[in-house]
Amino acid sequence: MHHPIHLALAGLLALSASLAQAGVGLREIAGLQGDGPVTVYYPSSAADQPLQRGPFQLQLAWQGAPVAGNGRLVVVSHGSGSNPWVYSDLARALVAAGFVVAMPEHAGDNAKDPSKPGPDSWKKRPAEVSRAIDAVAQDAALAPLLSLDRVGMYGMSAGGHTALSLAGGRWSPALYKQHCEANIADDFSTCVGLLTELKGNFLDGIKKSVAVGVIRQRYDDATWYTHDEPRIAAVVSGVPAAADFDMASLAKPRVPLALITSGKDLWLVPRFHSDRVLASCAERCTVLAALPDAGHGALLSPQPPLAQMSDLAVRLLGDPPGFDRGQMRAVDTKIVRYFEQHLPVAAAPAPAKAP
Repeated sequence: MHHPIHLALAGLLALSASLAQAGVGLREIAGLQGDGPVTVYYPSSAADQPLQRGPFQLQLAWQGAPVAGNGRLVVVSHGSGSNPWVYSDLARALVAAGFVVAMPEHAGDNAKDPSKPGPDSWKKRPAEVSRAIDAVAQDAALAPLLSLDRVGMYGMSAGGHTALSLAGGRWSPALYKQHCEANIADDFSTCVGLLTELKGNFLDGIKKSVAVGVIRQRYDDATWYTHDEPRIAAVVSGVPAAADFDMASLAKPRVPLALITSGKDLWLVPRFHSDRVLASCAERCTVLAALPDAGHGALLSPQPPLAQMSDLAVRLLGDPPGFDRGQMRAVDTKIVRYFEQHLPVAAAPAPAKAP
């Protein structure tokens, strides 16, 4: 009689061997209820080929035939105004380990339509994640290869805010307003984004006054926003926007929660965001990677072409002097290992019964 551990090891070895020969498939599936497309990376029997997406030259198997991986799904929530391609290195690492990766397009806060960032988007994003899982569950090619009872969630920046919501956190636009009123000078980019910056001249006072005035008009809603998604079983939040959370709600996350921090983040200043989350959940969450020399954009991989960005965007998203981007592959590996730990390999779907 074969020992169960030997059988499990044999299965994992077989999975590793099959994945080593596979490509990274890429397809778009239709979103539900008027959502934008869901971009999906997955193990494929097709070979990778050069694929141009925006300014990025990628190696992927466009619409390649899916093959069985480890049966687990990870949803990635992109940052403000972002796209699926700047997370393709992480997606490749996850697919190499057998995961399927789904990236919803967040309405009004993506590269094609960045018109409604901030709290307007944050209200909608968690439900968009849930519908992305539903969309994958309805896909005829992917659904039979997955067990969706335990899904992983990764989010970065605004996506990190989404991740904290799905880990059980609650937030309100009114807290966002209070944060910006109290810290407009020290956390200006959180409150204003890429619209403008403080330059240490006579215009700074006007910029701060206008920003706070607009925020007071738009974000006085004291409603607590939460979202319950029982299929999410493990969360990684990278450099999250978090100043508007009730930190007590994150003291005991609903699911295992890990954070990635960047010590030189100029967009979401750590002491107002990731540091506060870690102080709240210190005994219940994990620091997956602390990057003291990294900026806000360290988790974008491949990195957006700086030559096509404004000077302000380069300062907020570019790498600080001395930062070694080569270490980010190891960070991707830590994310993969975290999900492997908390989303153990799914059992094979039961065969259909004969009529």
